Amino acid sequence: MTAHAHQGTPDAAALAGGVDGPDALRPLLAAVLDSLAEGAVRRDGPLPAGGPADVAAQVADSLAGLGDQGDQGVTDAVAHLTTLLARGSADPADPACAAHLHCPPLAVAVAADLAVSALNPSQDSWDQAPAATELERALVRELAALVGYDPAQAAGVVTSGGTESNLMGLMLARDRELTRESGRPTELAGVPSHLTPRLFASAAAHFSVQRAAAVLGLGEAAVVSVPVDDDLRMDPDALEQCLKHAVAEGEIPVAVVATAGTTDTGGIDPLPRIADLAAEYGAWLHVDAAYGGGALLSDRLAPLLDGLGRADSVSLDWHKLGWQPAPAGVFLVRRAETYAPLARRAVYLNPADDEEAGYPSLLGLSLRTTRRPDAFKILATLRTLGRSGLGRLVDACHDLARHAAATIEEHPALELHTAPVLTTVVFRYRPASADPAGTDRINAALRRRLLHEGRAVVGRTELPGEGPGRVRLKLTLLNPHTTPAGVDALLHTVVAAGKAEEA
Repeated sequence: MTAHAHQGTPDAAALAGGVDGPDALRPLLAAVLDSLAEGAVRRDGPLPAGGPADVAAQVADSLAGLGDQGDQGVTDAVAHLTTLLARGSADPADPACAAHLHCPPLAVAVAADLAVSALNPSQDSWDQAPAATELERALVRELAALVGYDPAQAAGVVTSGGTESNLMGLMLARDRELTRESGRPTELAGVPSHLTPRLFASAAAHFSVQRAAAVLGLGEAAVVSVPVDDDLRMDPDALEQCLKHAVAEGEIPVAVVATAGTTDTGGIDPLPRIADLAAEYGAWLHVDAAYGGGALLSDRLAPLLDGLGRADSVSLDWHKLGWQPAPAGVFLVRRAETYAPLARRAVYLNPADDEEAGYPSLLGLSLRTTRRPDAFKILATLRTLGRSGLGRLVDACHDLARHAAATIEEHPALELHTAPVLTTVVFRYRPASADPAGTDRINAALRRRLLHEGRAVVGRTELPGEGPGRVRLKLTLLNPHTTPAGVDALLHTVVAAGKAEEA
């Protein structure tokens, strides 16, 4: 058990909702908060030291010590397990935890999320979520305006993240374009066998584009990989050639997927030119702005997303540059009528006479049925900090990235790949003497060394191309409370690990 004991014997079967729910939660929440702090102290760093085997052993030992606790042990059991989780977590609030698009959530968002968990509304029918239904509709209107859509014409839904949002955008694109070509509703008749659909995405686009093509029955081979420039942005001239070739071959340009904030570098595709080409060839334009959408909050960075409002659909993730606990994705379409293929009627959820009587339903806006109201925490954050307050957090992270890039450029043992666009910095350790393959090996190994020692969580990627020399390290700086000194300390840790691997 944890070192501290918690008083009281709450009912293990007590409910979190209702009039008595808060009283049942109080002692448990106190235990959880104390245990989160205790676990962080025991971890003493950005992640647990020792690697996978040690973590697995700790989990097995801890679970073996817990049996049926009953009412007498419920608080201590929760405390014990929370300490285990916190001690064994990678903590994105630690300045040395900077590998992924994995943000430290704001306290206000976590508190709002607790309210949602206690009440447990489900967004698939109004009678399960009266206020939450209206809150999500309000959030969608607000974010549609932020993207550059007319809120009166747009539609959207809160999703589990960019993968789900990208799937929805490409599904609606498939249904519109192939229905137009075949004259039969694709969502009912399926993909016509005589048509050859094509999706166009850059070589640096998220892998969920290929996954969506497979799920939609188009096949991963339907995705045309468009070359990128040195900054890993889609080359619009290459896109034009790919579209021309597809049409010449009798293929159907179903959709162009532009990326606003690539996972590896934060690169933003040239949206205005891509929008022109999509319109010229009659293709749906979907913009994956899961990462880069956070730039809309910043006066400094918002111009990078000029042209976003021309997209037919957009993916946003507020659990990246929005500091929300996951999930907090949003999918938006410019014209609500393009949502028609998703419309569904289930009499136990959204009977027609209920809707006619004024009871709205969000069922036809989502791929999911049971769905928690993740809009609430996003709205709570927006109403607390506002766009300007969140924009300051975005700018703080952007400043950290620029500082990291400058430090890397000045350090003789480090090599910067390209100037940061958002908050991602791609670089590598440069050994004193090593061939390209050796340099790759040392950079990969130093990252694992840092993980095993519990000293830092640094990302890894590979540049496009063939052969050795492409491995790079990556910092994804999403903690606005990290200081430049903290970034310097992290880079010093990387260099020290690199020297140890060289030795």
